[in-house]
Amino acid sequence: MDDVSTILEPLNEAQREAVGAPPGHMRVLAGAGSGKTRVLIHRIAWLIGVEGVAPQSILAVTFTNKAAGEMRARLEPMLRVPARAMWVGTFHGIAHRLLRLHYKEAKLPQAFQIIDADDQYRLVRRTLKNLEMDEQRWPPRQMQGFINSCKEAAERPRDLADTGDYARSQMIRVYQAYENAREAAGLVDFPELLLRAFETCRDNADLLAHYRRRFSHILVDEFQDTNALQYAWIRLLAGTNGKVFIVGDDDQSIYSWRGARVDNILRFEEDFKDTATVRLEQNYRSTGTILGAANGLIGHNLSRLGKELWTAGSDGEPIDVYAAFNEYDEAQHVVTRIQNWIAEGGKRSDIAILYRSNAQSRVLEERLIAAEISYRIYGGQKFFERAEIKDALAYMRLLQSRADDAAFERIVNTPTRGIGATTVDKIRSHARAGAMSLWQAAFDLAENGLPARAGKMVMAFI
Repeated sequence: MDDVSTILEPLNEAQREAVGAPPGHMRVLAGAGSGKTRVLIHRIAWLIGVEGVAPQSILAVTFTNKAAGEMRARLEPMLRVPARAMWVGTFHGIAHRLLRLHYKEAKLPQAFQIIDADDQYRLVRRTLKNLEMDEQRWPPRQMQGFINSCKEAAERPRDLADTGDYARSQMIRVYQAYENAREAAGLVDFPELLLRAFETCRDNADLLAHYRRRFSHILVDEFQDTNALQYAWIRLLAGTNGKVFIVGDDDQSIYSWRGARVDNILRFEEDFKDTATVRLEQNYRSTGTILGAANGLIGHNLSRLGKELWTAGSDGEPIDVYAAFNEYDEAQHVVTRIQNWIAEGGKRSDIAILYRSNAQSRVLEERLIAAEISYRIYGGQKFFERAEIKDALAYMRLLQSRADDAAFERIVNTPTRGIGATTVDKIRSHARAGAMSLWQAAFDLAENGLPARAGKMVMAFI
């Protein structure tokens, strides 16, 4: 696939400039609907098909598994080779892959288990109980957030200065106890995936040298949403010779609440010398009127590199704004608009109501029901977040590792088998006293450390 026109033909002028640039550091500022994913995919095709870069030398980072899958699916027909030769995935997915390959260097058991946010919360609660700390005074969610924010800033308990503040010292204490319990059980939480992968590369010179030689080209999508640790990891892997190609939009950074730092995209050219910047400003999604309004609003932002979105399409209809008195008036206005649309022959399947939070749906649903307008709510829990799926996975995790206390706690009485909270507390206390897993503690207590009925139920579970 060495035909240059095959790669550049579907692209506009700015997209071609980004895709066909000589190998080097590149920052693509891509406005909404300007084809940034297409640019990333065609850039990879250009590197392989025109520049002669080996697929194995490319690391491409996306922010969702869906985007990673789409990238692979679109690359394979262009390259005419399997995309699996490249490392394409999310930050967490790539970190996971690296840790599985190099678990020894990462000081992890080969069969380490990944725990999600719910299981992490359970482990935090158990840590607080072991430390005899009152959950009312030290909320588990707050402790969990503190631990995760520290990890996202690449800070271990030993890195945190005890300033003499009582609350901070207690939080550091919880963090350390949590880490001890997590390590003993061979568990890895989501923030730990990234931090452990970063530390493994940083602290193993030969391994780092290997991946710096291998990944000569690193491409990152949605760069405005990277946090401090992700940015540090990219810088570490790139070293002095790696070429980094980033795509992002400083006007779309909305995840600061979970650690994203828009200044990563703003300071990129300072950390990666001789960076070229290309702006993708042609929008293929919206009308001229909508883009004009968006440009007018976003122009008030102070910290931005600046771009002006435009479209070759029509201006479209004017934008309507309705200032409602309250949520009930708002809902009624929406329903009235829908009724008028249907009365004029419009199809119900062409209507969508977007709202910012789930709490807003109740009033809207009430008004739709009163107007006898059928509707469907989209969203809800993802498949692997459903309780019954997580329960089944917990059974398999405990089969794999008897030291997985988070899995034990989840399923010891699921489905209900007569093992109550008092029995579980006794098992916890015995495990804490003997520095053993909950599984081993339950086994020890089943025959003579519990009342006959409780012991029988625990033994049946085991």
